[in-house]
Amino acid sequence: MQNDQHEHFFERVYAVARCIPYGKVTSYGAIARYLGTAGSARMVGWAMNQSHLLPDPVPAHRVVNRNGQLSGKQHFGGGEVMRNLLESEGVEVVDDAVLHFAEHFWDPASLG
Repeated sequence: MQNDQHEHFFERVYAVARCIPYGKVTSYGAIARYLGTAGSARMVGWAMNQSHLLPDPVPAHRVVNRNGQLSGKQHFGGGEVMRNLLESEGVEVVDDAVLHFAEHFWDPASLG
C-alpha cells in the first residue's frame, strides 16, 4: 500500500473509531470489515498505535481484539492505562480482557 493510500486508510479508521460510543468497545476486525477491507485488521491496529500523534483525540482504548483482549495496551504509555480508561467508562476488565464482551461490543455496521 502506498503512503498516501496508507494515510487515507488510517483517516477512515480514525473516523470509525471516533464513533464508538462511550462505554462500548469494538474490534480491529469489525472496523476492517466495515471499511470493506476484511483482511486488514492488523492495519487497523497499526492505525490505532499511531492515533496518539493526532491533534484530535481518537478513543483507541475502545478498540480491542476479536476476543475482547486489550492487545494494544502497550501503546498507551503504561500497562494499566487502557484498562483504566475502559473501567472509567464502566467497562469491566479482568486479566486484560473485557468482561461480558458481547454486551459491550459495538458493531460499526450500525453506522449504516
